[in-house]
Amino acid sequence: MKYFVVACTILATTFLYSQDCTGIFYGKVSDFHNGKPIDGATIYFPELNKYTITNEKGEFTQLNVCSGIIKVMISHIGCETIETEVLISTDDTFKEFNLEHHIEELGEVTIKATSSKPVSNSGQVTEIEKSVLNQFSGASLGDALRQINGVNTINTGNSIVKPVINGMHSSRIIILNNNVRLQDQEWGIEHAPNLDLNLANNIIVLKGSGSLAYGSDAIGGIVLVNPERTILKDTLYGNTILNGQSNGRGGNITTSLKKNFESGWFIHGNGTLKKLGDYRAPDYYLTNTAHQTGAFSINSGYKSFKEGFNAFYSFIYNEIGILQASHVGNINDLANALETQQPLIADDFDYKIEAPKQEIRHHLVKLDYFKRFKSFGKLQFQYDYQNNQRFEFDRRIGDNRFRPSVDLNLQTHSFLIDLTLDTQADESFKSGILARYQDNFANPDTGVRRLIPDYERYDFGAFLIFEKSFNETFITDFGVRYDYNHIDALKFYRKTRWEEQGYDQDFSDVIIEDFGTQWLTNPKFTFHNIAASAGIRKTINNQELRLQYALTSRAPNSAELFSDGLHHSAARIEIGDLRLEQEWSNRIGFSYNLSKAIIKLNVEVFANHISNFIYIRPNADNPIQQSNRGAFPIWEYVQSDSFFTGLDITSNFILNEELSFYNQASFLYAQDLDDDIPVIDIPGFTNSASLNFSKSEWGKFKATLTNETVLMQNRFPDNNYTISNPTTGEDVFIDISTPPASYTLFHLNLSKKFAISNKTDLNVSLGIQNIFNTTYRNYLNRQRFFADEIGRNFNLQIQFNY
Repeated sequence: MKYFVVACTILATTFLYSQDCTGIFYGKVSDFHNGKPIDGATIYFPELNKYTITNEKGEFTQLNVCSGIIKVMISHIGCETIETEVLISTDDTFKEFNLEHHIEELGEVTIKATSSKPVSNSGQVTEIEKSVLNQFSGASLGDALRQINGVNTINTGNSIVKPVINGMHSSRIIILNNNVRLQDQEWGIEHAPNLDLNLANNIIVLKGSGSLAYGSDAIGGIVLVNPERTILKDTLYGNTILNGQSNGRGGNITTSLKKNFESGWFIHGNGTLKKLGDYRAPDYYLTNTAHQTGAFSINSGYKSFKEGFNAFYSFIYNEIGILQASHVGNINDLANALETQQPLIADDFDYKIEAPKQEIRHHLVKLDYFKRFKSFGKLQFQYDYQNNQRFEFDRRIGDNRFRPSVDLNLQTHSFLIDLTLDTQADESFKSGILARYQDNFANPDTGVRRLIPDYERYDFGAFLIFEKSFNETFITDFGVRYDYNHIDALKFYRKTRWEEQGYDQDFSDVIIEDFGTQWLTNPKFTFHNIAASAGIRKTINNQELRLQYALTSRAPNSAELFSDGLHHSAARIEIGDLRLEQEWSNRIGFSYNLSKAIIKLNVEVFANHISNFIYIRPNADNPIQQSNRGAFPIWEYVQSDSFFTGLDITSNFILNEELSFYNQASFLYAQDLDDDIPVIDIPGFTNSASLNFSKSEWGKFKATLTNETVLMQNRFPDNNYTISNPTTGEDVFIDISTPPASYTLFHLNLSKKFAISNKTDLNVSLGIQNIFNTTYRNYLNRQRFFADEIGRNFNLQIQFNY
């Protein structure tokens, strides 16, 4: 045995002495983006237990390196550490390494959501973090956005909630879900955004169109619903949230599970189920206001710093009951509903959803790929497809009661290419192009006139954004964008309506066929939209100033052009206008932000002049249409120059380690300059004040008492009218203009965290909305004519993080 050991020792010694360790390994370390040398980078050789440091040229040399494969680790402050293997030859070996200073884009596992990269350096930007969004797991996007000062909602009941930013809503707000612009018939006041709020890791709101990467028509603002970033670690985690509420006697459950691999592969899944019965006002149930939702999404792909791709799919189904009392049978019933302030139908609680109601199915598919190029930038491709199926069921008799009165299918294909050039640390360029095709099919087999016709829409857009940092305290940005929109529609017009609108004089050339009492027309429209923005951001100690100017243009949407019939969810006849021109917005926004240890203050002011502003208002000459489906007000789309201005003040006072006081105040002024009247549907002065108590020693216990005050809107157009009742022959006064009275509400929220293990915890919260069961009506609720808002509501939430 000893001879064997001696022989092995001799062989090993011979091998060691025969190995060539006289090689020279030299190289260079530079920045991946701009190619500049990195001084002071550390090059470590684990097997040799040696290290060296780069000089001012980014160069290094290591002597006496053995030939073969060796491990090398390169690191630098603020950079991603690289670990790789290098083949050392008998001759001198050279290799160049590139480090990345943007390591934050890889993300980390944190309990608190981190801020995203800025949407705009100079715009009025606000972020809602995941911890806040979890409180609205059972609510809507609009409900969550109301936490931002200057953001209101326009409602159809309690389940259909649309965000309003500085008085603007619907087509004037761009909503992006995972970087996909939502295409879901957003033109309707009672068409809520079709997305699952539980998918969001954070939400960013930009007031006004300050980021031209997303479109030229965001006169009101941009809402970015961002998913959680992928992390390059082997992790498996998720959460489950249970919500139960007393008003509606239901709730929801949502669960998510995420698996990430250090190699860069990932797969994330999420599902939500929600069911609620009839809501209750303080004195009666709101019949047929039940609601149910089902949502599912999956996201999978690969991500490294240099390249990555992902495939995303989401589906959401909504079935929403519409207050039965909002559909009146005749003019006398309409007058009684407005005068008595009591719903004509107020049955007992039920989970049934009957007509009138909505059913919406929305599919979204997204595929994207990005590639970073050394000393150049980042190139990204994205394709997305959306299919939005909308059914609206009216109260009908016979077999028609099972047939929708509105049946719209909207399919959208979009292709985007974005290029970011960021080789210089103090400036960057971003450009991109968009191509989109959209097809809207309005099923004629509904038994009623189609509100929106068949049409095809073609969009093309291109933008350029430049950002320049003069120093750490002064940043400027500038952007321009062009969008081409073409609409090709097929629409039937009754000849009587055609002549009433004067189209026989202006649009006779679009008639393609005569169907007796109707014309079949083929109207085509082309719009060229221009947008530009410029702004500055200046930081002075703990103060920040932002100033931005934005020029925006928006083409009229399909509803504004073509509406012609009963929109049952809004309970009114809507009439569009083929003569409408595109809007032009000139907006100036200024922000002041102060951040100190005991006080945080944010003041935002804006002024916006909009030429050819399009909005819908009651028809003064022909206010009511009586038919076999009931009596409905007639509203028409009009256009005029308008002026909007507003002030939003947000303050947070830190009283001590446990107590703080938070306040939001918002004022908005809007005037139709052509007719010298106030613009309709503008929220009154609002103020929200919260007293917050927190105690970390009590399991991160938090308690928040909130006072919400909304003053009566005294500036409104007088669209009231008197009409003869065809049944009684008497004149009836119809008050559809006067806003409801001011109101004050109180809300309470309590929460506590229970640690189960090092990796799991349980959050329990109890919320009480409208503590004193106050009776009130909201000016921006389309059903305020027929019923009160909902009363007191207890909400219990259990969130399990694992």
